[in-house]
Amino acid sequence: MDVQEVLKLADDLVFVNTGKHLDNLQEVILRGTLQGQKYSKIAEESHCTEGHIKDIASELWKLLSEVSGEEINKSNFRATLERLQFSNVLNFTKDFVQINNVNFCENNSRSPKVPNLPPDEEPLNKANAKPKVREYLGEMPNFGSFYDRTPQLTTLKQWILHENTRLVAILGITGIGKTAIAVHLVEQIKHEFDYIFWRSLSTSPPLKTLQTNIVQFCRGGAPVPAPDPNGVPAPDTEERATTGGLPLLDYLRKYRCLLILDDVQTLNSSGQLAGNYKPGYEDYGTFFKQIAELYHHSCLILISSEKPKEISILEGENQPVRSLELSGLGAEAMGILREKGLADEEKWLELIEPYGGNPLWLKIVATMIQDVFNGSVAEALSYHTLFLGDLEAVLHQSFHRLSESEKQVMSWLASENLPVSLAQIPERIQLSHSELLKAIQSLGRRDLIEKIREGERNLFTLQPVIKEYVKTY
Repeated sequence: MDVQEVLKLADDLVFVNTGKHLDNLQEVILRGTLQGQKYSKIAEESHCTEGHIKDIASELWKLLSEVSGEEINKSNFRATLERLQFSNVLNFTKDFVQINNVNFCENNSRSPKVPNLPPDEEPLNKANAKPKVREYLGEMPNFGSFYDRTPQLTTLKQWILHENTRLVAILGITGIGKTAIAVHLVEQIKHEFDYIFWRSLSTSPPLKTLQTNIVQFCRGGAPVPAPDPNGVPAPDTEERATTGGLPLLDYLRKYRCLLILDDVQTLNSSGQLAGNYKPGYEDYGTFFKQIAELYHHSCLILISSEKPKEISILEGENQPVRSLELSGLGAEAMGILREKGLADEEKWLELIEPYGGNPLWLKIVATMIQDVFNGSVAEALSYHTLFLGDLEAVLHQSFHRLSESEKQVMSWLASENLPVSLAQIPERIQLSHSELLKAIQSLGRRDLIEKIREGERNLFTLQPVIKEYVKTY
């Protein structure tokens, strides 16, 4: 038997008796054992401690021994499974597993060989049933209509389910639909995970509070409420979550977890370049880096209107870190105007374009057109101006976060009718070349400027709505 056949036999043995397949780290341990590796080498290649590998291995040998009826350890693992297989002591069929001449049907409530498990880890009664998924989605918004993002959803599922991407960022300007696509993604892939946890960081909880909340949830505790607006955790939550149990990263290794953090930009300081954490929140950067670099088979999704620096540094086509920047909907946004009951459908694309196909922006302007022009898009467009209305308050949330150097660049770009190159910067912009480049990079991470390639150079401009806002700001 080759390595893959032995691994398949071990996985089948565990699955039929527990309803769960071997996880990635268990497979790595078995593969390393078959290749004669020491635990220290397996730990090094798995980016975790040797002690953790030994603990997982000890549990694994115990489990394999109990479900096979044979004493299995690191030294005899391969020989024992091969002997059982070829002596017909261990036979798998569609309906039952035979161990030492005793048949255990798959519809038995529990094999006597299975070790005691916590309630949330009970084995399944049928092999074709899906494992129980524990989820905390109390803070996940409930969206109604979802406008076609099929290509983007396909990309996200490919990254997470097939390319084992450990850290994914969904990015874009306010209102573009980041949270909406994440909600639909979770609904489509949640059964591939053991634990799913969604939390908004709008109250900027300290990292320790967030981690203890997640650990409490994974340990089978009651769903953990979000901290209050001042970041104070619910009473007794932190004490219960830190009493015993595994550290969060160990849960991410032991189980397949999907963690979603929304409003990540609230961890960053206002009045500074994008990606600078507020004092006391720098440890989030370290945490994101650990999620990306350490071995596990879970995934953390970040939803943010500002691209975290860790994503920019670590992402790559062959790396376990990816980012998806959402753009406007284009013609798909016509569904929004249809829901709002607007007239003059032949004019809708003319309305969608200057508002960048941004779903939230279009909902706001469509409401204004309904209120002021009785739903007539043609009449609204006849004024040849961009109506901001309630959009001003939405845009102000983004602009009050800008640094002074970013505001200077935005003011310059808003005054230009055509896209410009950095060589055209006017004298009134009192920034050094280094400060200018940093401001441009930061505005790009906030998705507030557009970059256009023209020949051998890059040109920069603003979306019409943003340009109109900056002129009147």
